[in-house]
Amino acid sequence: MWTRRASTGELVGGPRPLGVGSGTQTPTPVIDAVADALGNPLSIRGSVAPGEVNAETIVAEFCRAMADLLGADPRGIVFGRSATQLTYDFSRILARTWRAGDEIVVSRLDHDANIRPWIQAAEPAGAQVRWADFDPVTGELPASAVGDLLTERTRLVAVTAASNLIGTRPAVAGMARLVHRAGALLFVDGVHYAAHEFVDVTDLGADFFVCSPYKFFGPHHGVLAARPELLETLNPDKLLPSADMVPERFELGTLPYEALAGTRAAVDFLAGLAAEGSRERRERLRSAFSLIARHEAVLRGRLETALSVMEGVTVHSRAADRTPTLLLTFDDRAAADAYGFLGRLGVHAPAGSFYAVEASRHLGLGDSGGLRLGLSPYSDTSDVDRLLAGLADFLKS
Repeated sequence: MWTRRASTGELVGGPRPLGVGSGTQTPTPVIDAVADALGNPLSIRGSVAPGEVNAETIVAEFCRAMADLLGADPRGIVFGRSATQLTYDFSRILARTWRAGDEIVVSRLDHDANIRPWIQAAEPAGAQVRWADFDPVTGELPASAVGDLLTERTRLVAVTAASNLIGTRPAVAGMARLVHRAGALLFVDGVHYAAHEFVDVTDLGADFFVCSPYKFFGPHHGVLAARPELLETLNPDKLLPSADMVPERFELGTLPYEALAGTRAAVDFLAGLAAEGSRERRERLRSAFSLIARHEAVLRGRLETALSVMEGVTVHSRAADRTPTLLLTFDDRAAADAYGFLGRLGVHAPAGSFYAVEASRHLGLGDSGGLRLGLSPYSDTSDVDRLLAGLADFLKS
């Protein structure tokens, strides 16, 4: 279990980390919530039998928790098997309104889950795909990179709030103002962003925002947040007798209630990292993410300072505003070799493009990418030092 050290605010304890990029370890309260959901009466949602009431309660608590985490309306929280599945589903729904000559904008900075669904949905509709390029030297994706592509035919812009490969946090709020001025919608991939930042979908200007709770201590599934009134305008394929209200019209079949219970517990766990007080959960989350950001910034500084003097190492994470995620390559060694070397030392630092294949290619790294170092709230200085020692040994080996 992780706790907050009162003297320094440092998060201490818990298992050795798996980087946020690959997913977080699961706290005991989340495991307990999953077990409790399965260990008590559970059935299709309703208001009569105990199992029905338990299921209804779990869903309502999940929606309120995710709404608090994202600054959204609980009625606009949609469950999905994964962020990828949700993006595919909504790309198909939205593409029904596209016509030949319409345009969508995608970014080379993104995970392929926020690129390929839109490209594949655009083709049968006859819509044109336009690409927003980031600067491969600085890693920056300014609002103007999107703004310069917008026309009266633009229907949707898909962009990440934080790159899972190099950590860049684009100016999403600035993009949103330009996108909305053009009369288009903004679909934001927040999977990597929500693991490190306090999210406010209204401030970001996201019409749709997707994330994955396994990045912030929860179970493996996806969540989409949107305004209920926007969701009301969309009509997905569904079974005739299934519910037609939102968000249920987008959630096919019976929900995995145990996963929803675990996600609610993960949000409560995050809120519990804040200083003591009786504030509302949303405000406790704001405090907790401020603590997390300071903690991760200190560790990132320690890591970057040491990497800057290591010969033969190139760090590709250079944007001024970025998450504690570093992509490395080596002058005369393969990143995959470093991955294997560090793994044998008990350090999890994987190699690859991590599905951000367009970003990897744009950086000149092809499909092989590099070595990704990811920090999490429970990482500490000993983890960073162990990683650095392993890299030094790898470079000498």
